[in-house]
Amino acid sequence: MPKENDAVYKAAELITDKEVDCDLLEKATRNILIAIGEDPEREGLKRTPERVSRMYDELLSGYRADPFKLVNQALFEVGYDEMVIVRDIEFYSMCEHHMLPFIGRAHVAYIPQGKVIGLSKIPRIVDMFSRRLQVQERLTRQVAEFLDELLHPTGVAVVMEAMHMCSMIRGVRKHDARMTTSAMLGSFRTNMASRMEFLDNISRGSEALHF
Repeated sequence: MPKENDAVYKAAELITDKEVDCDLLEKATRNILIAIGEDPEREGLKRTPERVSRMYDELLSGYRADPFKLVNQALFEVGYDEMVIVRDIEFYSMCEHHMLPFIGRAHVAYIPQGKVIGLSKIPRIVDMFSRRLQVQERLTRQVAEFLDELLHPTGVAVVMEAMHMCSMIRGVRKHDARMTTSAMLGSFRTNMASRMEFLDNISRGSEALHF
């Protein structure tokens, strides 16, 4: 795989080119069904291992995402140095502790320094890091650091808010508990006015998470 920009690859933490072992996933799912006392041969479960295998291939595709193909040369030289915000980006990820989903919204901002990125690429970057086994804190930081390495802006800010199934349906079972994480780089960390402008913008009309 080409390494045109090692810093961007490092920020993206590309894990592997290896394809998902669907046969192994199917066998593992079948073993789980047997372990919980189910019959994997009964009508409703016959194709469950195959379905689960395809599901994990899709939900964890971020391990094999190529950041250069993702960005696809959608970087543009523009004389613009005011804040750019993309808010309410839906994301879906998997908690690495229990392999249960956490679902939420991301708000991303950067202050350009001669270079901007195509609008659709920011949600794609969020998706790339979301489609891995994650913790929300690391996910938030990865998105911010990747954009910082890619664009070299004055600053990058990322706020993520999510509801975690591992605390909603097991353990403490708190259905309405939400987790908010943030990563502030560059001027968003050092300049309170920039930080407050970003936070004010994402708080206006922000929709609550509903499931």
